[in-house]
Amino acid sequence: MAARRLLLSPVSCLKGTKVLGAPAAPGLWRGYSSADSSEYLQRSIVPTMHYQKSLPRLPIPKLEDTIRRYLNAQKPLLDDDQFRKTEELGCSFEHGIGRELHEQLVAQDKQNKHTSYISGPWFDMYLSSREPVVLNFNPFMSFNPDPKAEYNDQLTRATNLTVSAVRFLKTLRAGYLEPEVFHLNPAKSDTQTFKRLIQYVPSSLSWFGAYMVNAYPLDMSQYFRLFNSSRLPKLSQDELFTDEKAKHLLVLRNGNFYIFDVINRDGNIVKPSEIQAHLKYILSDNSPAPAFPLAYLPSENRDTWALLRQKLLDNGNEEVLQKVDSAVFCLCLDDFPIKDLVHLSHNMLHGDGINRWYDKSFNLILTKDGNAAIHFEHSWGDGVAVLRFQNEVFKDSTQNPAVTPQSQPAAVDSSSAVQKLSFKINDALKAGITKAKQNFDATMETLTVDIIQFKKGGKELLKQKKISPDAVTQLSFQMAFFRQYGQTVATYESCSTAAFKHGRTETIRPASVYTKKCTEAFVRQPSKHSTEELQQMIAECSKYHSQLTKEAAMGQGFDRHLFSLRYLAASNGIPLPDFYQDKAYAQLNHNILSTSTLTSPAVNIGGFAPVVPDGFGVGYGVQDNSIGCVASSYPSRNVHEFLQCVHKSLEDIFQILEGKHISS
Repeated sequence: MAARRLLLSPVSCLKGTKVLGAPAAPGLWRGYSSADSSEYLQRSIVPTMHYQKSLPRLPIPKLEDTIRRYLNAQKPLLDDDQFRKTEELGCSFEHGIGRELHEQLVAQDKQNKHTSYISGPWFDMYLSSREPVVLNFNPFMSFNPDPKAEYNDQLTRATNLTVSAVRFLKTLRAGYLEPEVFHLNPAKSDTQTFKRLIQYVPSSLSWFGAYMVNAYPLDMSQYFRLFNSSRLPKLSQDELFTDEKAKHLLVLRNGNFYIFDVINRDGNIVKPSEIQAHLKYILSDNSPAPAFPLAYLPSENRDTWALLRQKLLDNGNEEVLQKVDSAVFCLCLDDFPIKDLVHLSHNMLHGDGINRWYDKSFNLILTKDGNAAIHFEHSWGDGVAVLRFQNEVFKDSTQNPAVTPQSQPAAVDSSSAVQKLSFKINDALKAGITKAKQNFDATMETLTVDIIQFKKGGKELLKQKKISPDAVTQLSFQMAFFRQYGQTVATYESCSTAAFKHGRTETIRPASVYTKKCTEAFVRQPSKHSTEELQQMIAECSKYHSQLTKEAAMGQGFDRHLFSLRYLAASNGIPLPDFYQDKAYAQLNHNILSTSTLTSPAVNIGGFAPVVPDGFGVGYGVQDNSIGCVASSYPSRNVHEFLQCVHKSLEDIFQILEGKHISS
């Protein structure tokens, strides 16, 4: 959820960012052919960045289409008088200042063919936000347990996940990682025959070769930020920092910071038995938590943190902060087991504040009982890159584990290999940490998380009925909120636009005139409608939601376009057009229901906090025979009741689809 314009090798080197060491160019991949197979996850014959050069560009929608889609999204939220006013403002914007801004945006886009029109503004949006990254931006995705129970021992699993993560890094940088491709006809495109052919098609044409067999390569420009990267706090606007030369891992335990190399001087992975020995050494360190845990600072307001970071630098901590920022990634070892999924969600989403470094591109978290999750900073990239990383690391660590529960750690001197970092902290920094802790604790106390698992149906039944599983789940959220609060509100569902060069996300707007009509029928007057009529309403919701999803994925939503026009006006010093001053525009962008879905063999659950104080944050996944939701809220909303209403709504929908009557 926000890098920019120059092109560096196969990835963008972004304005407002620092990059030390360039990513490996695609042509270098063959140079690694003789390396030890334990160093890599896979050896794709198609270079990782093979399709990047020829990816299609993110289209700028026609302004008239954007205004039409915007008004369609406003209709269920406004009464007739409000809608008429919003419609007039939309019409005058379309034919006035909006048209001028749109033409400027198109002209600017033509001059920047190496990127997308949303990339710069979106990075700015994230990096200029002054809100703390914890809860406001950073989500989590938890791993499923290792299928072999004995491998879920904390030390064993931490070692295996770390080695697999570094294998991913090496595979990516060597160009051996399979390109990310969405296969519509895998029998044709996801085959060795096709790969052997496409590797010889020049990069400037390769996308077209994939397209001919109904395969859609996805943008991979964000991937290099997975490793050796941090968000650095700066006054007004943060920076992204990457140093690909660094070879050390950052480990946090009990608020203490440790580093050791996971890549040796030759560029090979340090022996797994040595990594295991170093982690065992850290786990056996009895040092108490620091009196003033530094990890609270990245949970602060970004300007506050920027000023405190400068104090850290001025107080002689430049070298130690450089080690934190440049580390391959951050491994967090927690000293307690997980009680249940609600405890898991709280721990992986925010934790206690002392054992995370929230500014790292990602934190890999391992609890005492081997529960694992990825907590990631969102400005550098979206879920597509993180989920690919998580899938590959889960698969490799479970199918090709580097160590076993019986493995003995290497007989090495970990006390010299592992460096415990110490920070020089003066009274001003102590006061800053104390205040950050108070703010953190007060905020976390206000967050409630709850979870449901609907087990009476899922993807299988819905597909038999030719109904979109995502549409039904979104419809249940609309019904639940209406049942609870008696209204239809602004709803956000994220959709990736990674099918385009430097695509980010687009918004699907699930609240529609169709969901409103269906919701009112189910909640207020189900007995007035026949089962067939209610089935027809669900089908209409499904059809329209599928259309919105397809449009968003193809870059034909309206949110990013309107966002970019507003950004352009502000950049050019143009007064904010009346269209954007409409209360209805603000209301639509006050997303009370913020939702995101993911389904993966590697992921157990994922979640995030609400994006507004009076909202819900809803992560969900639709399985073959179940639907799971992780939802969060602050005190002004009741998340327990909301999820009960979601469950009731799903029951009603499935009963109607099966030709039964709704039970009271």
